Amino acid sequence: MPLVLLNKPFRVLTRFSKSDERATLADYVRLPGLYPAGRLDYDSEGLLLLTDDGRLQAAITHPRHALPKTYWVQVEGEPGPVALAALARGVALNDGPTLPAGVRPIGEPAGLWPRDPPIRYRAKIPTAWLELTIREGRNRQVRRMTAAVGLPTLRLVRAAIGPLALGALEPGQSRAADPAEVAALWAALSAPRSARSASRLRGPARN
Repeated sequence: MPLVLLNKPFRVLTRFSKSDERATLADYVRLPGLYPAGRLDYDSEGLLLLTDDGRLQAAITHPRHALPKTYWVQVEGEPGPVALAALARGVALNDGPTLPAGVRPIGEPAGLWPRDPPIRYRAKIPTAWLELTIREGRNRQVRRMTAAVGLPTLRLVRAAIGPLALGALEPGQSRAADPAEVAALWAALSAPRSARSASRLRGPARN
């Protein structure tokens, strides 16, 4: 079973070994020999790929492939055109400017599960959802990007990695990728970088 899709729940560490009382991948996936292909923060949710294929794991995580990753981001505040344009062209972080990103406002994603515990709402301060696609994997990058444009992230859900989408997986659920999905992932990893960028990255939606 070379590739498994997991919906990583909130407050689960992206590792199988346990060093304290926090939940890990071992609490949800019992298949031996799997390793996470990339990371997802403890306080983030959504799609995580697991594989027993070292070559595939290395390809997914290597920066040269620039595999797009799409997130649903609930932010505090109302995203205006200036903030959206800044996210789209790249923002300056303390470790350098980010690459251009795909960004568009969305409604709350259909079928999204409630988070436990729920986010902290503040009276008279609205929240909004964005779909954000990036091609980098810096530490807590999405949260730092939205904070840099005045939109603190309240909830972060990874919806897709390359051609593979979260779909109907509930938190903690996993499934094996079918051969067509594995082939599509390898094709995305093998495609020229310009083709991957054009297929997944778009600027702010225009009304």
